[in-house]
Amino acid sequence: MSGPVVECVPNFSEGADLRRVKAIVAAMRVEGVHLLDWSMDADHNRSVVTVAGEPSAVVEAAVRAAGKAVELIDLTRQQGAHPRIGAADVIPFVPISGIKLEQCVLLARQAGLEIWRRFGVPVFFYEAAAARPDRANLEDVRRGQFEGLRDAVRKETSRRPDLGGPGLHPTGGACAVGARRFLVEYNIYFDSTDVAMVRAIAREVRAASGGLKGVKAMGVLAHGRAQLSMNITDFQVTPVSQVFRKVSELALKHKTAPVEGEVIGLLPEAACERDSEWMRQLTRFDPQTKILERRLESPLAWPSEE
Repeated sequence: MSGPVVECVPNFSEGADLRRVKAIVAAMRVEGVHLLDWSMDADHNRSVVTVAGEPSAVVEAAVRAAGKAVELIDLTRQQGAHPRIGAADVIPFVPISGIKLEQCVLLARQAGLEIWRRFGVPVFFYEAAAARPDRANLEDVRRGQFEGLRDAVRKETSRRPDLGGPGLHPTGGACAVGARRFLVEYNIYFDSTDVAMVRAIAREVRAASGGLKGVKAMGVLAHGRAQLSMNITDFQVTPVSQVFRKVSELALKHKTAPVEGEVIGLLPEAACERDSEWMRQLTRFDPQTKILERRLESPLAWPSEE
């Protein structure tokens, strides 16, 4: 890809219906945009898509996907293990090459404005694009999830969206649009079904509880096992191997151990630690298709809506 390249990793609140997810992904097909990865998780009821390309084209692709998600997903009927406030729940823009984070903030603002104008979906800006300090952390924006936020925006002016509102879209909720650097979405499975145990580990490793810097974590039951679901927001400060060691130590105290891991989306080459235990435990990890730099050289074919 020549010229500035930006990545966008939208998360949608649908992970069980392949037809709907394919339609949302297909809606992102815009000239100048390349499909790098997409995945579904029925237990989390969530799908994650990664695209990259020319900045203005990526903005258009993200906006179109948000509209298709609102058309197809009804949050009043949706349930899943993952927190969410919208059909198009989060849309982050990430600098890859020839573009700075500050420019991605402008892209996020453009995308948010179009999402509100075209589809009537209120928007919250988060991370580097946050319009207010108390909205930099996505967890704070998403507090109470769709149901709680739907009530809060009517009662508390401090919870109202940055664009649109004050009420949420009746079925599509709201959309959190942001700008950030690379993060690693990393899940660990244990030889246990004890959700209380994995939630205790999540509390100890997450940065917000005094754990590891740049780590967000929650414990859930997924695919019949206890799962620690994490976002590692600065893998250069806190390498994934350090996270894995800490989690393993904590698991030992609970008489369990990590048995399997997975990366959601793509992994930057700089985050790879080839001889590490955490990478040996990864399932369905093909470097050719899961490492960002390699996938940029060989994008996926776009799915059809059928």
